Amino acid sequence: MTPGTIESTVRTHEVSGGGGVRLHVEETGDPSGQPVLFVHGLSQSGLAWHRQLHSDLARDLRLITLDLRGHGRSERPADAYGDAYGDSEVWALDIAAVIRSLELVRPILSGWSYGGVVICDYLSRYGDDGVGGIQLVGAISRLGESVIPYLGERFLAVLPGLFSTEVDESVAALQAFGRLLTRDPLPPDEAYRILGIAAGTSPRVRQALLSRTLDYDDLLAGLRVPVLVTHGREEEVVLPSMAEHHARILRNAQTSYYDGVGHAPFVEAPDRFNAELHAFATRR
Repeated sequence: MTPGTIESTVRTHEVSGGGGVRLHVEETGDPSGQPVLFVHGLSQSGLAWHRQLHSDLARDLRLITLDLRGHGRSERPADAYGDAYGDSEVWALDIAAVIRSLELVRPILSGWSYGGVVICDYLSRYGDDGVGGIQLVGAISRLGESVIPYLGERFLAVLPGLFSTEVDESVAALQAFGRLLTRDPLPPDEAYRILGIAAGTSPRVRQALLSRTLDYDDLLAGLRVPVLVTHGREEEVVLPSMAEHHARILRNAQTSYYDGVGHAPFVEAPDRFNAELHAFATRR
C-alpha cells in the first residue's frame, strides 16, 4: 500500500446505543473490506481519525468512527454522575450497537487513549469471539489509583482544570491538554480544531469518565486475538510504561514504538501508522 491522501465518500449513521443514547457514526472505504472501528479518546471525537479515513486505507478497508456518548455529535446524557457514563455496561452496549447496526464482521477495534478502556468494557461483556484483532494506541486499560503511575506529570497537573466549570480555567486547561497530545506543536488551524472539539465535551462528563475505577489486566491476559500495541516514545499523557505493561501481559502482542512521537502517532506519523494498521488488518 502506498501512503497518501485520497478523497473518500463518508457515509453517516445514527446508532442507538446503551439506554437508547444516540451515537454519531461515520464510515468510508470499501464496504466489503475488513472493518476497522476507531474509538477516540477523552474529550475528542471521530474527527480525530481524518488522516485514516481519507488515506489509502480506504482503498482496501472499511473504516468506521464513532463519537463516544457525551462527545462530538453524539447525544449527551444529562446524568454525568450516574450510570450514563460510570457504568461499564453502557460503554459495552454502545460498541456492540455499532457493530450490530453496521453488520461489522470480526472488526479490528482500534482504541486511542481512553478508547482502550471502552474497548475493554466491550470485551468484558462480549468477549473476543466476534473481534478480528485489537490495536491499543497510546491506550490505557486501568482507571483510578492504579493508572496514575502510567500517566505523565504534566497531564496529571492539567486534570483539575479539565474538570473545572469556570470558563477561563477550563479553556486554559484544554489548551494545555491539546498541546500535550503531540510532541511538536500542530499547525494553528488544527490546534484550534482540536480545542473546539475538546470544548464540546462537558467538564462533568470528563470527570465522570475519569472517576471510574477498574483494572482490565486479567481480561487482556486472557485475549486470544492478535493485538497491536502502538505507542509514542515521547508520550506525556499515557507513558510508554503502559505499553510495556500491556506487552508483558498480552499473549499475542505485537509492539510498535514511535521515536520522536507523542500521544497521537496516527496524527504525527500517519503514513507509518496507516501502513502498520493495513498490514495488521489484512494479515492472513
